[in-house]
Amino acid sequence: MGLDATVSLAATSSALHQTSETGLGAKATPQAKARAQATEFEQVFLATMFNQMFAGLETSGPFHGGAGEETWRGMLVDRFAGEVARSGGVGVADSVYAQLLQIQEGATK
Repeated sequence: MGLDATVSLAATSSALHQTSETGLGAKATPQAKARAQATEFEQVFLATMFNQMFAGLETSGPFHGGAGEETWRGMLVDRFAGEVARSGGVGVADSVYAQLLQIQEGATK
């Protein structure tokens, strides 16, 4: 069994369909918008990693696998990624947030 090193950001992740400004309101600060976008980026990153982790797993087991399990696995992976990202993540969002703030500061000078 070989590893597939390709990474696809195809529209399989529900994170790609969310808007980062959901729930922020029209008066959200640029920092709040940058934080939301950084968290969303981390969620997409984690979903991609989790999809790669789950790709090699057999679909046999207590529920006997099949097309149903394969169909729902992507949604489960998206939920895992969302919960990890909202719970503090793995540090990707913090780095992206810092970079977004630097870009914003450079644009205002």
